[in-house]
Amino acid sequence: MAHRKIKVGRVTVHIVDDGQVWTDAGGLFGLVPKRLWSRFVTADAENRLPTALRCLVIESQGQRILVDTGYGDKMTPRVREILGLGPDQRDRLLHSLAEAGFGPEDIDIVLNTHLHADHCGGNTRPSEGPDSPLVPPFPRATYWVQRWELADASFPDERTRGTYFSENFQPLAQAGQLRVVDGDVWLTDEVRAWVTPGHTRSHQCVVIESEGESAIFLGDAVPWAILLERLAWVPAYDVEPLVSIRTKKQIIAWATHYHARLIFQHDPEVDVGTLVASDGKWIVRHLPE
Repeated sequence: MAHRKIKVGRVTVHIVDDGQVWTDAGGLFGLVPKRLWSRFVTADAENRLPTALRCLVIESQGQRILVDTGYGDKMTPRVREILGLGPDQRDRLLHSLAEAGFGPEDIDIVLNTHLHADHCGGNTRPSEGPDSPLVPPFPRATYWVQRWELADASFPDERTRGTYFSENFQPLAQAGQLRVVDGDVWLTDEVRAWVTPGHTRSHQCVVIESEGESAIFLGDAVPWAILLERLAWVPAYDVEPLVSIRTKKQIIAWATHYHARLIFQHDPEVDVGTLVASDGKWIVRHLPE
């Protein structure tokens, strides 16, 4: 699926496909025993799971907002091999944006849910050849990043330096296109960023509210639907797992109150869903096109 479009009141939301990668199941399910999670998903011989990469383009009040930019194309051949990205998968996001009718110059705002490599690698690209200076591929856009996320990415530790890379955000400041925000912030009267900590300490989801309808792009606050159904299941990637659980409770409370649609960034089967009650629990029901 390269492109799916949904309406949230007056807002048009384009779910843009940035391809699929293979990730280790231990990263997704953390302390959950394989005997439990393997009832719901099947890993390959190397204990890897197919993982979707989705971004959004939100059209609201004359603004075109791109949420996340995927891995981009600056990875080494070794990393591409590990992720299962072939040579035919270069410029995936830009091709998918073009299929949805958008060129790089059409984007007004780029909002990063956080600065892990699979969410912001497409923030920059070589200006010409492979060794040329890195530049923002969206020339008119301002890139919105949370202040604490930028601080953590700028000074990574032993655990995080494998996913925070300055090449994905420093050129934005040099180009004068970086906007640092602090806390929840409105992008338009219908679109806001909601700080949802746990995965990182200032991860942000994107909430769309218009004409009585609501939706939320969950990013890595809830990367797969099953992780919302089972609160105790927290990925190993989350730096604050107990905070992640509290954040999921808050998301469930908000989503059920407003009957919101849930947009999942990484679930290979569920792109859009809603929460429904079943036997005293909340489950995610997929909403097909």
